[in-house]
Amino acid sequence: MVEAGLKHTPYDGSSTPFTIGMRPIAQRDWICPDDDLVRFLDEKERLLAERYPDVFQARADTLDSQQEIADALIAHVCEHAAPFYAREPQGVRLKQSGRIVVPEPAAPLLQVGRLVQDDLVIMRKCADGWRLAAAHLSFPSSWPLREKFDRPMSAIHADVPDFAGQMEQRIARIFDNMQALQPVERFNWSLYDDPQLHHPDPRRGPKAWAEPGGSFSRNGFLRVERQTLMKMPRSGDILFTIRVYHDPVRLFADHVDGARLAGRLRQQLLGMSEAQLDYKGLLRDRDMIADALAEIAAAAVS
Repeated sequence: MVEAGLKHTPYDGSSTPFTIGMRPIAQRDWICPDDDLVRFLDEKERLLAERYPDVFQARADTLDSQQEIADALIAHVCEHAAPFYAREPQGVRLKQSGRIVVPEPAAPLLQVGRLVQDDLVIMRKCADGWRLAAAHLSFPSSWPLREKFDRPMSAIHADVPDFAGQMEQRIARIFDNMQALQPVERFNWSLYDDPQLHHPDPRRGPKAWAEPGGSFSRNGFLRVERQTLMKMPRSGDILFTIRVYHDPVRLFADHVDGARLAGRLRQQLLGMSEAQLDYKGLLRDRDMIADALAEIAAAAVS
């Protein structure tokens, strides 16, 4: 595993949990592969071979939209991420591995999902609101694609605290009014007790850090999601991308800003409601994690 770590730290106060928090970004910053690309893509291939229906779903009427998105993504990565990609007569070559990803006429989203570390989700405006119309989703953060596929946002986010009502309406308006080809970015974070990328199941039950011999500093992982949204000009569909970064909590100890980051994470944790903590699977362990973060911050200062 490539362990540079702490590339994105939304828990430092730059983002607030359970808020919309979108900001426009430059086109060149839409999809940003890094040196961990091959590991992510190898895991995607394994999941497609072993759990295809869990990681790829698409409505039959999304084929044109998938192709529009595939064309845009391939053009983007070949222009803005040339160290990683090259066009070939057969498809797109991954320079790190030499693998050529060939077109998938029956499922273009499948092809481009095999090129990038990000998960790819197509949202479509329907009579009952914006629906999840297609997805190549290998690395969900505790939600199963097959349960959410072809459902409206209200159903997809039914268990998210405070989503129903004003927030749902605001997001729908934002989606409706998005400018084509203007990407926006937001971040999310959660805490896990392992570094696995594929996490479709809810975060319930005891965590490794609470078991005998475990500790949050050893067994804690910050799972940060960099999410982007961009409306496509022809279909009007929105491509929602999710890139996961897994940072071991132990990285705080040697980071130049580790004390502040641990303290800000603790502050955000303690600022959550019980419903929010329960949604993130942290209600049981909140106080223990807060104490551990205080110790990490103190040790990093000294």
